[in-house]
Amino acid sequence: MKRLLPVVMVFCMGVVPALGNGAGETVEFRATIGDDGVQRVRIVGGEYYYRPNHIIVKVNVPVEITAVNDSRFVPHDLIVKAPEAGMDFRIDLKKEAQMVRFTPTKVGVYPMYCDKKLLFFASHREKGMEGVIEVVE
Repeated sequence: MKRLLPVVMVFCMGVVPALGNGAGETVEFRATIGDDGVQRVRIVGGEYYYRPNHIIVKVNVPVEITAVNDSRFVPHDLIVKAPEAGMDFRIDLKKEAQMVRFTPTKVGVYPMYCDKKLLFFASHREKGMEGVIEVVE
């Protein structure tokens, strides 16, 4: 049994980071256009991460983002402030899916982030709860 323990520990240590749950890891998602002409993306927000945190969408094609909070007690939101590109919204994440629709009008890379903060502690964005929406041709 003692011989197996190090192998199991190494296996577990190797698998956990690969799950993509932590802040700082890039999890990319390229939206496809549905039969109704809408690009759909589902985002999960948790303990200082978004999954996916790099979303690629096409310009001038409607986008529908559905977002949920996977955190047990910590409140999170999803903010994109890029009115020059047709994206200007805030979603308060909850256990129940929240949805926003917009049409990106300008190619570029735009930040998304959580601005929640507790008193004098670092904001959720400062702790790594951020990502990007990349708008392509």
